[in-house]
Amino acid sequence: MAISMAEANRMLEGAIAHAQSLNIKINVAVCDAGGRLIAFNRMDGAIWAGVYGSQGKAVASAAFGRTSGELQDRADQPTPRGIAIAEGGHMIMGQGGVPVIKDGAVEGAVGVGGGTSQEDEDCAKAGIAKR
Repeated sequence: MAISMAEANRMLEGAIAHAQSLNIKINVAVCDAGGRLIAFNRMDGAIWAGVYGSQGKAVASAAFGRTSGELQDRADQPTPRGIAIAEGGHMIMGQGGVPVIKDGAVEGAVGVGGGTSQEDEDCAKAGIAKR
């Protein structure tokens, strides 16, 4: 089953609420299993580069069905690099993207950019918890 707009918005809200508790400003993206954007939000004062970072991390996480941080060490290996190139170069294999998995199937991912790598991942997980 696909992530609905209502679910995507709840995940955005959950990620932002966690960011507020950490006193950080983030960008958060929710994508479907094919890496296409469903919903996005940028907190006031969040860095503009996080717009691309959050989406890229979500795309990578959805593509590989694991956290984008787990892909970091393999980003320059031939297969992940080739997949990223074939996909159009939108993937960012750095910590901050978390897959949305239901009944063993990847339904999409949440990606966050703007905090530290660990803060980004924690915000993404907090968002998914609100699904």
